[in-house]
This record gives sequence, structure tokens and C-alpha cells, in this order.
Amino acid sequence: MKVFVTGASGHVGSALVPELLGAGHQVVGLARSDTSAAKLEAQGVTVQRGDLDDLDGLRKGAAEADAVIHLAFKHEEMYAGDYQGASEADLAVVHAFLDELSGTGKALVGTGGTLSYSGLGRTATEEERIPSEGPRGAARNAILDATGLRGSVVVLPPTVHSELDTAGFIPILVRTARATGISGYPGDGTNRWSAGHTRDAARLYRLAAEKAPAGSVLHAVGEEAITMREIAEVIGRKLGVPVESIPAERGQEHFGPLAFMVSRDAPTSAERTKALLGWEPTGPGLLEDLESGFYFEQG
Repeated sequence: MKVFVTGASGHVGSALVPELLGAGHQVVGLARSDTSAAKLEAQGVTVQRGDLDDLDGLRKGAAEADAVIHLAFKHEEMYAGDYQGASEADLAVVHAFLDELSGTGKALVGTGGTLSYSGLGRTATEEERIPSEGPRGAARNAILDATGLRGSVVVLPPTVHSELDTAGFIPILVRTARATGISGYPGDGTNRWSAGHTRDAARLYRLAAEKAPAGSVLHAVGEEAITMREIAEVIGRKLGVPVESIPAERGQEHFGPLAFMVSRDAPTSAERTKALLGWEPTGPGLLEDLESGFYFEQG
């Protein structure tokens, strides 16, 4: 297949591109900078210059491909505090892809996050339906409900981890602990995040593009539940700083851009994903990756 990938030079994209090429697919990658374009070209990827605001260019990329994998998101805007704006931009991209692909039977693989399941009070499964009121939920549900194409959504845990992860939540937590001298966790630290390895996630995106049935929700989860206190304890020990509870009233001050999500509780299962696509996580766990040290060697 010819696969058009947004976010091809990013964290998960850096694992997805060789995964797709290794399976015999042709890859066209969206690149907004010369650096990203050069990185992709060096791997044998056909580069399409543009960004998430270039909706006509995105439609063109989708029209010329057999499948679309949409990984990119305006993370800079999200970390700057404009999550709403970044999400609205993502919804516009999804609608552009749906307009172009409707009636073609082609695959469109979108991206969601397991933190959208927070507040359930139980382990989330692939049967969960999240509200469409917000733009992120609307984008996810638009893909799942689309007809005339094979739409699926890969739902990523907040901690997709590996040595390729240089700008995600774990690097931010490490930098925060360095800057403040405290490895913090919210409240009593018993809230749980799911986790998954980057290369396992990349393999799931490939399988989704190749064979996921229309309307599939796919969880890229290798570990269902790791407490925030466990994460903070490893970070504190590796950096040699105290591990402390951060009360809610100090959350924004300490955690910065992660404050609105760091206290969420969202354990998530991937059992149905494994059964549906024959996907089985093989990468190391989050705490094992933290113990290995590469997160603490980053600048």
C-alpha cells in the first residue's frame, strides 16, 4: 500500500516509518520543516511539504494514497495552554480526510488518548464511547462512525515510552523534577495511567492500516495501570531528589502544562485489540525503561 502519514518524523512516527517500510509499504510523510523532510528522505520516504493548517494539501495526500495514518497534533499549542485550539485544528484535519476518503473504501487511522477514559472508576475497554461535545471526542467519533471507508482509531496511553520519546509526558516530568528539586505526584499518588512502548504502538498502527475493520477502537496499551507515585519514585531515585505529594492547589505551579491531566485516573485494557488483530506488546515496561536511564541522559 501507499500510506500517507502525518507526524511521520515525530516520536511514534519515527518507529512507524521503518515498520511500514519493513512490511513492504510505500510511505509518503508530511513534513513542515527542512529538518523533518531530510530525516524522512534519508529513510526512503516520499516527502510532502505542508502542515496541519494546509487542508488542501492534506486532502491531496489522502487522495493519492491507499491509506492514511494521522499521528500529528499541535503539541506546541497544547503545552502552551491552548488545548482547545489544538483540538479544534485536529478536528478540521479529520473532517478534511473524511471528505476526501468517503466512498473510497480506503483506510483512515486516527489517534486518541486513554486519558479520555478518566473518571470511569474501572478499567476501560475498547467498547467505551466518549462524548462528542469536545473537538477531540468529535474527531474520534467521526472516524469511527464514517461510512464508505475503513476508519479506526488507535488510542495511545499518556506514556508511550522508549528512547525515541524526547518530548512526551515522561521527559516533562523528569525536567520538572530537575527544575524544582522534587519528584512530585498528585495527591496520594494512587491514580493510574496506562503505558505502552513506542515500537508496539507503531506495529499496531500498521496492523490497523492493513486490516482493522471499520469502526475499530484499538488500545496501544502494554501495561494497564501504573500509579503516578510509582513513576515519581523511580524519577526521584534516579535524580537523587525527594519524592513528595503535590496538593491540588499547587498542581499548576509544580506540573505546569501537565497539571490538567496528571491527576487523572485511567487504567485501560487492550485485550480486545490483541484478539482482533493478533497484536501482542513485546517492548519493555515503563518502569523498566525509566530504570534503564536514557530518560535521564536527555538534555
